[in-house]
Amino acid sequence: MSGNLDTTFAALADPTRRAILSMLLEDDMAVTDVAEPFEMSLAAVSKHLSVLTAAGLVSQEKRGRVKWCKLEPDALHAAAVWMQAFGMLGPLDLDAFEGFLLGQLEQEKAANP
Repeated sequence: MSGNLDTTFAALADPTRRAILSMLLEDDMAVTDVAEPFEMSLAAVSKHLSVLTAAGLVSQEKRGRVKWCKLEPDALHAAAVWMQAFGMLGPLDLDAFEGFLLGQLEQEKAANP
């Protein structure tokens, strides 16, 4: 599982690849349509798509002469579960933490005059 998470997060680390995934949320797209908004070569976009495909985040299939890309949202499930585990910690309330520490110091002073 760790290898899969590593591959997924490595694929998500690049802003171009995240933008591609966002575009594919709308609908399946031809590779040429995916490449259109980016100021890079078709080969560079194809390389990004290869990384996303290797991570299982995107699937590609040929329909006639055109190569189509499709988002595979289930591939993000393991990463989402892993990240949700950290949501259980909740935000740190620094004021409450400071109060707790001051209370501990007062208790320690009272116990050791």
